[in-house]
Amino acid sequence: MATILSVSGSPSATSRTARLLLHLDQRLTAQGHEVIPFDVRDVPAEALLGADFRHPAIVQATALVAQADGVVVGTPVYKAAYSGLLQSLLDLLPQYALTGKTILPLATGGSTAHVLAIDYALRPVLSSMGATHIVPGWFTLDKDITAGDDGTLAVAPGAAEALAQITDQFSAAVGGRTTVLAATG
Repeated sequence: MATILSVSGSPSATSRTARLLLHLDQRLTAQGHEVIPFDVRDVPAEALLGADFRHPAIVQATALVAQADGVVVGTPVYKAAYSGLLQSLLDLLPQYALTGKTILPLATGGSTAHVLAIDYALRPVLSSMGATHIVPGWFTLDKDITAGDDGTLAVAPGAAEALAQITDQFSAAVGGRTTVLAATG
């Protein structure tokens, strides 16, 4: 199976975006993939904002991208664009870091007014970094994601079905099986 890097561009560990990625990571793991979660918020700010290409956290991020067969990129949408935190990381990766990778772009936001952020903001950047196989992404409304205090996540049925479908398409594209036992879905 494939190695998947799951990148959270959310500045908050308890954000809906971060929790949604963990939910999808579980599905991809159940399909036999090795999933490596990577939270951009854990990279020191001085490395990101100072464009310190030699900082160990940036070197590690670059290595993780290089070893991955596929990359899931999740971001909250602010002002019709992906997060500045995610942009800071993408700016520090090599120009063609995504060459040969299968990419799944995901976004969350409070309004359907931001639904095109994936296609008009995120997808062009991913493409410019060499990604030639960007599977259809998905935008999930914040109201469709409910996070429990215990870390559980509930996704509204329509959104859950769509997320499962695009996750399975991504899994198939990176060479995985797409059936999941009912207990893990």
